[in-house]
Amino acid sequence: MQRSLTLAAAVLLALGLAACNQQGPAEQAGQKIDTLGQKASDALNPPQGPAQSVGRKIDRTLGN
Repeated sequence: MQRSLTLAAAVLLALGLAACNQQGPAEQAGQKIDTLGQKASDALNPPQGPAQSVGRKIDRTLGN
């Protein structure tokens, strides 16, 4: 009984995590808006050197 409950919980957890990777149209639109905002911010306040430029690119790649 305990083993079947543990197995069922693991399967439900795996299914829940798999569903998190799918993006809907609203989330995709939100990401495009975020990207446009970042580009506008760079135009108004450009990076102050190569290190800051690389740091911003890393942050955007990681989604921070």
